[in-house]
Amino acid sequence: MAMIAQLSLGVSDAERAGAFWAAALGYRRRPPRHPGDEWIVLEPPPGMPGAAIAMDLSESPVEEFPRVHLDLDAGENTLDEEVDRLLALGAQPVDWRHYPTDPLPTEPPYVVLADPEGNRFCVSGRRKPAEGPR
Repeated sequence: MAMIAQLSLGVSDAERAGAFWAAALGYRRRPPRHPGDEWIVLEPPPGMPGAAIAMDLSESPVEEFPRVHLDLDAGENTLDEEVDRLLALGAQPVDWRHYPTDPLPTEPPYVVLADPEGNRFCVSGRRKPAEGPR
């Protein structure tokens, strides 16, 4: 059975995109395959799960509603903490008109962002419980 080994993101500035995604995911740049290899491929640290991500130079315009996008999980952070962290790294908020108006209680909330290249991605996670009256 096939499995995803690597995802390729269309970017116009591979260094900028690589720096963002390395910081966002805690990934490391794969060593060059040969002298002069400038291809930027990021991969999880040894022993950590996850597919590699390549920065693929592209002149195609960013899609408002991309057919494929990344979904991130906030992990140990709350959704708001992770979104703030990603924004500080250079992500941009996206005015997403398709947020559910009546989400199911079993579905985690999510936020749509764009990386510094404009590629859309989602971040889901738990919200900090609201503090009630004391």
